[in-house]
Amino acid sequence: MTLIKRSPIALAILAMLMEEPLHPYRMQQLIKERGKDEVINVTQRASLYQTIQRLEREALITPRKTIRDDKRPERTVYEITEKGRSVALDWMRAILSTPTREYPEFPAAISFLPLLSPDDVASHLELRAKAMEAELCRIDEALHEAQAVPRLFLLEMEYLRALHATELSWVNSVVADLRAQRITWTEEWLRQIAAKFTIDPKLDQD
Repeated sequence: MTLIKRSPIALAILAMLMEEPLHPYRMQQLIKERGKDEVINVTQRASLYQTIQRLEREALITPRKTIRDDKRPERTVYEITEKGRSVALDWMRAILSTPTREYPEFPAAISFLPLLSPDDVASHLELRAKAMEAELCRIDEALHEAQAVPRLFLLEMEYLRALHATELSWVNSVVADLRAQRITWTEEWLRQIAAKFTIDPKLDQD
């Protein structure tokens, strides 16, 4: 049983090495060339190297050879092990079949909306909606340009579009309710609600 934490970048490394042995720089290039950086964060190369080190410690990958040319520093080419193949396939099946609880920033901020005024929240959600509209346009353009590409290789973009479209619809509905004061709050009202739903510590001990 592997002790390494499952992550998108770890899965990507194992998946690429199932195709052929690669050095880290080429892995990063391939992720970007194939558009996988839409769903896998490789902006920090250090995180890629750290993940490779962890995969090697767990014997999921192993160095195959070292290459050097005149213009670049020495590079280690890695290949996947049988254990790595088995783990990659297990991860795939688990991720596809079992939803997991994730903790992104946006829902966390939503849970603390009363820190701001209703107008402030509405204004910033409107900014978010504009940004999401621009992102949807970008995704639509990318999908249009890739019409000749088999759908199999565009599914992650379709998924991202569906997520963004759903979130945009929800954000717009919340903004509408805030502007119409169907959702609103004041400090006094918040104190009343807090008093109403606060559990008495003495009662909690019984």
